[in-house]
Amino acid sequence: IDRAGVAIHYDVTGVSQDAPLVLCTHGYSLTGAMWQADAAALADRYRVVTWDIRGHGFSASLDDPAAYSKALTLGDMTALLDEVNADRAVLMGHSLGGYLSLSFHVEHPERVRALVLVGTGPGYRNPEARAGWNAHAEERARQFEQHGLAGLEDAPGHGGRHTSTRGLALAARGILAQHDGLVMEDLPNIRVPTLIVVGADDKPFIGASEYMEKRIPGSRRVVLPDAGHMPN
Repeated sequence: IDRAGVAIHYDVTGVSQDAPLVLCTHGYSLTGAMWQADAAALADRYRVVTWDIRGHGFSASLDDPAAYSKALTLGDMTALLDEVNADRAVLMGHSLGGYLSLSFHVEHPERVRALVLVGTGPGYRNPEARAGWNAHAEERARQFEQHGLAGLEDAPGHGGRHTSTRGLALAARGILAQHDGLVMEDLPNIRVPTLIVVGADDKPFIGASEYMEKRIPGSRRVVLPDAGHMPN
């Protein structure tokens, strides 16, 4: 789809137009390829949309920093649902994709059928903690600028699809970085079925998964043994 000159790549897997839709959003520096096996497993019951966040994979990687923001990315998610004629969707997101899925719920709760939050967290209310996260995002950007795509070629979920170091760096600064605590504040307002999945070895996100389970009414948390940051 064309989003004001930014091409957003997506794939659709599954049964008829009448089946419930699952929109799968990948983590930072990964691509929609990370969901290939998941989409195949769900294809007999759902339509599954996998996609590449702007700056990632086959989606456009513009040189303009203004082309990268959480607001624009949430707009991409809305446009994808519109493109496949889905009023509502199950949002399944990994890491950054989980945070974006929660952010989407803040803005468009009426379009969220359920949430599957994989190896992710709700961000930070504390400005100092958020500044620490943003320093991490800046470091990720600098690593790509200095070392290119080295080390990603064999990474699970990469799929050999990235085309731009510049896009990944700008996505870190514009999409991965956080600016408020709205997602964390919205957790008690979530009224859709919510599944929280975390790997037992994913130490940075164990605490976040516990926090979300306590704050999201009726949510269920599953800890997968012998799994790290990509439990899917």
